[in-house]
Amino acid sequence: MIFGPTPLEEARGAILAHTVRLPGKVLKKGTVLDQAALAALQAAGHREVVAARLEPGDVPEDEAADRMANALMAPLLTRSRAATGRVNLFAETPGLLVVNAAAVNRLNALDESLTIATLPPYVPVAAKEMVATIKVIPFSVPGPVLQVAELLARQGPPVLSVHPFRPLKVGLVLTELPGVKESVMEGAVEATRHRVEALLGTLLPHERVRHETGPVADALTRLRRQGAQVLLIAGASAVVDRRDIGPAAIVRAGGGIEHFGMPVDPGNLICLGRIEDIPALVLPGCARSPKLNGIDWVLQRLFAGLPVRPADVMAMGVGGLLKEIEVRPLPRAEAPSTPAPSVAPRRGPRVAAVVLAAGRSRRMAPLNKLLVPDEHGTPMVTRVVDNVLASHARPVVVVTGHERERVEAALVGRPVLFAYAEDYAEGLSASLKAGLAALPPDAEGVLVCLGDMPLVTGAMMDRLIAAFDPEEGRAIVMPTFRGKQGNPMLWAREFFPDMMRITGDVGARHLVGQHADRMVEVEMADDAVLRDFDTTDALKKAPTLAGAR
Repeated sequence: MIFGPTPLEEARGAILAHTVRLPGKVLKKGTVLDQAALAALQAAGHREVVAARLEPGDVPEDEAADRMANALMAPLLTRSRAATGRVNLFAETPGLLVVNAAAVNRLNALDESLTIATLPPYVPVAAKEMVATIKVIPFSVPGPVLQVAELLARQGPPVLSVHPFRPLKVGLVLTELPGVKESVMEGAVEATRHRVEALLGTLLPHERVRHETGPVADALTRLRRQGAQVLLIAGASAVVDRRDIGPAAIVRAGGGIEHFGMPVDPGNLICLGRIEDIPALVLPGCARSPKLNGIDWVLQRLFAGLPVRPADVMAMGVGGLLKEIEVRPLPRAEAPSTPAPSVAPRRGPRVAAVVLAAGRSRRMAPLNKLLVPDEHGTPMVTRVVDNVLASHARPVVVVTGHERERVEAALVGRPVLFAYAEDYAEGLSASLKAGLAALPPDAEGVLVCLGDMPLVTGAMMDRLIAAFDPEEGRAIVMPTFRGKQGNPMLWAREFFPDMMRITGDVGARHLVGQHADRMVEVEMADDAVLRDFDTTDALKKAPTLAGAR
């Protein structure tokens, strides 16, 4: 590939390296220069451009990414189309992602032009969740490099594979000792039920017996007769040895012990056994808590149909420190009250949200569409705000205007800030400016949400927030569905001054054309980001909003 300043007379078919803004037109980075583009450049006074010209054997970025994606495809994986040298891979079904880390490392070591990034190995993934991305760094890949990469990707076991969770039946034995609180017993059942159901399984009616070997063994036998495919023992006292009550009960019930202990904390004191072909586990005490611990890693593999051998357990130490400790710079639950002695880890940009709820609802007059209740009696604006609060955006600012008191009353008790747009009658821009003015100075971006889009969930908003990185050029984030652009949009602080100068009944979307090189699109799984409800007929045809909480 030849790269550098290129005279316009030699630039036909070359790839533009940097965005060029012309009067009334923007030529984006990556544009293949045709005669019309060259004419526009020449008319604007340009005599040369910085461009890339492919040489014989070079494979263009989209074709290279497309071929690499095809080489990595496996059952239960889907992919996006190639664009800007990138293809994303997605899981088709809920399951456990297995990554051949050595193969990924070999592919990434081939040449700097071709990269593959994946989620960590053995993480649970949801249907349609992105599991990997392929990115061509320059505008092309040398043909021989791509051929070797394709060959390596197709050799041996799949580089990426999704193992779907199976709907297993799980039996739970609780052991009792004098003085154990009933709340502790109930907590163990609920925590286990939550884990099992999250993996698409079913928890059978649990057994409660004395903390003795015989009664526990008998309970295991009864659960096997009921069809249990996994057996769990939650002891009133933590297991401390292979010969303790729980493991001894597995042996008495006709099984054996395969491994005791694991290098994961919390979760050290787990005992893995088997009765014929049924896994039988003695749970650590931390399994009574819903927080992530070692038992989650074991159950995820069992439900995905993967073996859990002693070697597998002993390989879980790297990344196995799950326990909160005081010297960490930022504990997961909340920051420490005193400054940390070490440098805090890098975090993502802080994103706030503005909900525009000041409009006069003229198309649904005399009703205020934001206050029209759904079948559960919940006003539309309340549903929208609840969805925003379910995202990671903070703070959440609600802009009011028309029927201010009623809108604020519909949101009473919710942790939001209110901003009143006194000139709301002037249109959408007035509401937008009132919301921006109310944001804290440390907000690095704002998610602008419309009060009449109740189907956009918190998870969808979090996908937009995850894509937001102004330092990497993703300063405007726009949701799409099948190529159609939707809402809400996420804007970096650098655009606030331009947004504050907007007038009339318009938002900030027109700014995208002026900053196309700073915008990224995030494709969504459904059309919620396209659907607003601003007429009575549209509201009547709206799907049940209960699932949009």
